[in-house]
Amino acid sequence: MVQQARAAATRRQIVRGAAAMFEKSGFEGARLGNIVEIAGITKGALYFHFRSKEDLARFIIGEQHRISIASVEAIGRERAPAIEQIVMLCHEMVRQIVHDPVVRAGIRITLELSADENGPADPYLDWIDSCELLATKAVAEGDLRRDIDPARFARFVIGAFTGLNTVSQVLTRRTDLGERVDDMWEFVLPGIMPTGRHQDITRIRRARWTPVGGHQSDE
Repeated sequence: MVQQARAAATRRQIVRGAAAMFEKSGFEGARLGNIVEIAGITKGALYFHFRSKEDLARFIIGEQHRISIASVEAIGRERAPAIEQIVMLCHEMVRQIVHDPVVRAGIRITLELSADENGPADPYLDWIDSCELLATKAVAEGDLRRDIDPARFARFVIGAFTGLNTVSQVLTRRTDLGERVDDMWEFVLPGIMPTGRHQDITRIRRARWTPVGGHQSDE
């Protein structure tokens, strides 16, 4: 048991060090020697857990995906209307990107590896599928116009979020990402909600989810 705990701790060290290196230098720029140095482990320890840099990168992408999907599933269990859950999902993605280096690294190397036609698409496809399910429910609940196609809307939301994330990283190192996502909903909600539901827009924009206490209605 002690040996297993030590191995798990070493693996976490490697992942943290690799996440820092991938976030800073990307997949191509990261060197295993630098990862070993940042993680404070030996090359032997690294190769015991991961066969190659690509193996390590795909593990981090998988961790980022696991973290994100866990929050998607948790938000899906909320009693809030589906349109609020979509807003919660976007702001939870902001929180993860700002505070979790594994998520930041996973997003960066996903985009980098996706330049290859064999790059990982699952994280984006799963986000889109989850958003589509919520959008379908929001139409049924009367919070999205009935002429809006949930699949197209979901792809737009995840694409718009990805663009906001990229521009925020370039211009402010993501210090304004939450504000920019709030701007997106300020501009988008009046166009996608039935006129009779517009009185709810302010409340919907303020919808937030926290891991320990459900969602918050006000910031």
